[in-house]
Amino acid sequence: MTSKSLFQPRFRTLRALVLGLTVGFSASAFADNLPDIQRLIKQGQYPQALEKADAYLSSRPKDAQGRFLKGLILTELNRPADAIGVFTKLSEDYPELPEPYNNLAVLYAQQKQYDKARTALEMAIRTHPSYAIAYENLGDVYAKLASQAYDKALQLDGTNPATQNKLALIRDLITTSGKGNVRPPAPPVAAAPAAQQPAPVAPPPAKPVAPPSASVVASTPGAAATTVAPAVERPVETKPAPVANPQSGAQEEVTKALANWAKAWSSKNMKSYFAAYANDFNTPKGMSRKAWETEREQRIAGKSGKISVSYSDPKITVDGDRATVRFRQEYSAPGLNSSSSKTLVFVRSGNRWLIKEENAR
Repeated sequence: MTSKSLFQPRFRTLRALVLGLTVGFSASAFADNLPDIQRLIKQGQYPQALEKADAYLSSRPKDAQGRFLKGLILTELNRPADAIGVFTKLSEDYPELPEPYNNLAVLYAQQKQYDKARTALEMAIRTHPSYAIAYENLGDVYAKLASQAYDKALQLDGTNPATQNKLALIRDLITTSGKGNVRPPAPPVAAAPAAQQPAPVAPPPAKPVAPPSASVVASTPGAAATTVAPAVERPVETKPAPVANPQSGAQEEVTKALANWAKAWSSKNMKSYFAAYANDFNTPKGMSRKAWETEREQRIAGKSGKISVSYSDPKITVDGDRATVRFRQEYSAPGLNSSSSKTLVFVRSGNRWLIKEENAR
């Protein structure tokens, strides 16, 4: 299995991510070039897209989205050295962004520079501990490194059956990870629904629509609890219409908790923001609660300028005292706009719903 077949699915994921990031921008700020660049990329007209990107960046040389798009275009034009230069400088100017590191890892992996790819992915995870695709890419890199090591071991001792078995297992794993090499659908305009919806009980789920990490993983997460929906009135001659779903009250409470969490984040109200999380919240990578709060305060209240956190089309499932909410999050700050799929797991604590788990893709 070559490096190209191993990492090509990841690369197409990055393409979907880049386009998804651009759709959340306000029309007034990006009415001139960004939509045209996005359209040209989708049509495969990369030289024209590069010309537009350079024109856009001539007046906004620090703009993260324009530079990110340029790096993507250079990659599609088979100019990996130039693309690496763009993503490297972008990661230096915006070290809090995990996506440039992830793109660098893909480019390094295609050049069989797996140690550099591993380092870049570790940086992506360090800046965004819940960045799932970086973990998956890192696993692929480790698999490739393991394959090379076992190959070398067999060159030195070709009669070792244990090494032969291990190499066969690793190659089978790499072959499996290379499946699902399908181009994701084009990203929607305006606010998009969450990428991976919980599977309803009766009808099969619809195809996911262009999330940052859609269509590249061989399997999708299992469905959460039964989807809560309003009760449906049924025509029964001798009985009145059924009453509303008894869990609808819990769903409304979770909706309010979600709105208060986004409002506290947007207003940099750290007291209310931290109060939205349960005492036993699963902090990233097992960090202490104090260390996590310190890091979040630095990244939210410690930065100048206004920020905006909004969400669209939340899908809520309730299972007793536990609720799972999937939605698309739009984040805006000076020099940075991003769009990602988000999952929050709430637990009931008295008469409140608090965040127990938080994951982004």
